[in-house]
Amino acid sequence: MSFDPKSIEPTGTYFSGRRTRLYSLLGLSILLAAVAVLATSVGSVHIPLLTTFHILLDKLPFVDIAQTWQSAIATIVLEIRLPRVILAGLVGAALSTAGATYQGLFRNPLADPYLIGVAQGAALGAVIGFLLPVTWHGFGFNIIPILAFTGALVSTATVYSLARVGKTLPVTTLILAGVALGALLGSIVSYLIITSGEAMHGIIFWLMGSFSLSQWSEIRVVLPYVAVGTGVIIVLARLLNVIQLDEEQAQQLGVNVERLKLILLAAATLITAASVAFVGTIGFVGIIIPHAVRMIWGADHRFLLPLSVLTGAIFMILADLVARTALAPTEIPIGVITAICGAPFFLYLLRRRRKVIF
Repeated sequence: MSFDPKSIEPTGTYFSGRRTRLYSLLGLSILLAAVAVLATSVGSVHIPLLTTFHILLDKLPFVDIAQTWQSAIATIVLEIRLPRVILAGLVGAALSTAGATYQGLFRNPLADPYLIGVAQGAALGAVIGFLLPVTWHGFGFNIIPILAFTGALVSTATVYSLARVGKTLPVTTLILAGVALGALLGSIVSYLIITSGEAMHGIIFWLMGSFSLSQWSEIRVVLPYVAVGTGVIIVLARLLNVIQLDEEQAQQLGVNVERLKLILLAAATLITAASVAFVGTIGFVGIIIPHAVRMIWGADHRFLLPLSVLTGAIFMILADLVARTALAPTEIPIGVITAICGAPFFLYLLRRRRKVIF
């Protein structure tokens, strides 16, 4: 891998041309829309693809289509399947973006959104929510996602405070603190699961991830976090390219490296925590998607990040489609599907390329 000092952009990938990447962004956007419509039409109740498309199109402003479908069909599409598809897309985009951010920030191809304790903190919060003797419902959801979100943020804040040395944040120390705290929280979660009794099944299913209870209320909560956090990261994409060279060189170019680290960590952690709070800790997506995008389109974060957003959303929607239809009416945990579908594809790309571009 080499760097062009004029653009600070890694070169030497399959489709590294600017025009090609722009066409790819457009193509993936169209593919995402098509996959979303397809996933919304498939389920236990057969709904023709054209009917689903007309129902969705009829909800757009300034579009009026004569209704030829039953009201029950529209309810299934708009109130049951569409929220699930949208939430799956949001989570896939968030985890992929966070993974790409962590990999770039830590300059570590094995980094993922859960590296500094987000998953373990969320898991502990969720398990506590399952075990509480009281139930609480508000704003369309129960206390479990609130505690999971809180646990993820508290865990990350603890890792950050432990790793910070004066005004600097050594990356190696941050990773080690995250691994240590993650191990501690993981052991606590394991103990609570063993002693959870009848709640064990629900806890394990949550830990493996599921979109089965997706609602519009959840989307209204997750969307602002994912949109704002992803937007901040994409705006800082060029600076993320700069720090790939060296932190000292980046500072000489006028980049406030420590502040940049804090902002990127906060944004990536926020979108990850918001995602896992409602659907559980879905693994593998934050590693596989950024890797695949990097190997195909290059490591320039100005394109890597938006391409990861689209690719992650497509991947997660398709994975959830398989999860709810492969063994219908039984639903497979989404974490199982992401690993089964992602690993062979990733190995295929590695075999074709023979090396990881980073």
